[in-house]
Amino acid sequence: MKTSHAFVDEVDLTVASGAGGNGCVHMHRAKFVPRGGPDGGDGGRGGDVVLIADRNLNTLLHLRGRRELRAERGRDGGPQRKDGPAGDSCEIRLPVGTLVFDAADGEGAEPLADLSDDGERFVVARGGRGGWGNAHFATPTRQAPDFALPGKPGETLALRLSLKLMADVGLVGFPNAGKSTLISRISAAKPRVAAYPFTTLVPSLGVVDLGERRFVVADIPGLIEGASDGAGLGDRFLRHIERTRVLVHLLDAGAMVMEERDLVADYDAIRRELGRYRPELLDRPEIVVINKSDTVSDAQALAPVRKALGERGREVLVVSGATGEGVPDLLERMWEELERARAAAEARAAEAT
Repeated sequence: MKTSHAFVDEVDLTVASGAGGNGCVHMHRAKFVPRGGPDGGDGGRGGDVVLIADRNLNTLLHLRGRRELRAERGRDGGPQRKDGPAGDSCEIRLPVGTLVFDAADGEGAEPLADLSDDGERFVVARGGRGGWGNAHFATPTRQAPDFALPGKPGETLALRLSLKLMADVGLVGFPNAGKSTLISRISAAKPRVAAYPFTTLVPSLGVVDLGERRFVVADIPGLIEGASDGAGLGDRFLRHIERTRVLVHLLDAGAMVMEERDLVADYDAIRRELGRYRPELLDRPEIVVINKSDTVSDAQALAPVRKALGERGREVLVVSGATGEGVPDLLERMWEELERARAAAEARAAEAT
């Protein structure tokens, strides 16, 4: 039996909060209490629709096919001033990094919510208020009101959910550059690894543990020239690069040896795609890495690439995700760049306030 582990990063969903319960019309009746007066209770409040960020999720797959989710209606009020119970809220758990849009808004609209912290809650639709029972309307001149208020309706909203994975470091590069092998080497992530392009069809997240230092790395599925225009896997996964603080650009030494590929041209091609998608990505801290060093018999063969990129101010590290060669130094560089990026972000935030 085939098992599906689909990655879903966009979902359209309709949510509806519960209507409030109706107020009750009732007159108190007791054997020795003539004219007991109105005692109808209030209706209960309708349930809210609440979105909750959950770090244990990394896809919107559980919502695929769910056209509408509803909270519970509030119960009607009862006699003897008994208020109706409130309706249960509908809690929807979403991956950290989910953007919530009103589907009625066009492209480029601001999101209703950005669920960027684990446990963050956002009430996207509030339940309707319960109606008052007739006990509320008794006055000295109106001692037997025979009416009550209905509950207020809930809210119905069409949402567009868009997931952007939250990671500290993003691995980018051409297909088959060894991103999956590297992330499986440096973390407990187990992405699919094979000797052909587009092995990785979904982003993978891995936690790197350096003693008391930890950070999250994302393996972004392979890009090709023209990805920002829809070529290859298209720009579907480019959005997941946006939230990473540091980019690690992998170049494939094996392709240089076996296919006589120009790694500098490969580097430029990926940079062009990043710039066409979001120009600000070109200013993101970047570590350039020649991967698969185990496929090169003469290390001097890599010297021209390192020199050409060095002239552009890019220090180039050489590693092998398969054997682990150079990986410890790479991890230290990741941490150093990540700390610099965090400090710069804190400084910008301080200036803004």
